[in-house]
Amino acid sequence: MSNLHEEIVRESMKNPHEKILRDGLKVGWPICLGYFPIGLAFGVLAQKAGLHPLEIGLMSLLVFAGSSQFIAVSMLSAGSAAVPIVITTFMVNLRHLLMSSSMAVQLGSRVRRAFLWIFAYGITDESFAVNMARFSQGGWDPKRALVVNQVSNLAWIGSTVIGGYGGQFIPAGSFGMGYALSAMFLCLLVFQLRGRIYAVVTVISGGLAVLGALLIPGNAYVIIASFMGATAGFLLKRRLTGKER
Repeated sequence: MSNLHEEIVRESMKNPHEKILRDGLKVGWPICLGYFPIGLAFGVLAQKAGLHPLEIGLMSLLVFAGSSQFIAVSMLSAGSAAVPIVITTFMVNLRHLLMSSSMAVQLGSRVRRAFLWIFAYGITDESFAVNMARFSQGGWDPKRALVVNQVSNLAWIGSTVIGGYGGQFIPAGSFGMGYALSAMFLCLLVFQLRGRIYAVVTVISGGLAVLGALLIPGNAYVIIASFMGATAGFLLKRRLTGKER
């Protein structure tokens, strides 16, 4: 048994980069598998919104955030201006700042600042959860975590581009694609309802969004409703926490 272990150690020392890549792929492939159908759906919807496959690929490369990309496509389809789209997607992506900060603590002083920038670019909800679990178990390092991020990135970009090309051959409204965007947001909403406060914030934000759509011209009501709903949730949570004490 000890001889076998020594042989494995020697092989890994011979090809350290290959071992790192193999370990990262082994951990990251389930994420890629999950991204593929969602990426295809996004590519089709983006194509129906008027984006070229090249533009879809660039959007996935530069943004790399599924929920924000779906939101952007939805607002593009509704004729929104650039500024509301940028502000809305920025607010949705603010959680990435927190995830990157948490992951930077795990990486510590072992990596350079340039590595942190590249690593932060590839963080998503799924890769963050997987890498954090691996770091907590031990035996994980920044290079393997970076492989997980980047293979997930490639899977997302590739699937969205394929969906963009495939969307040209899918008639508008077929296969229920018109409902795909609404279904995507409903799924995201359901997974966020982890308590009463989340449900209250959902009702407040939804109610304000509907009211804003009736009273405020343009799409600025989306940003206003999101900000007011988040503020109400924060104040409610702080009040409840104070009572518990």
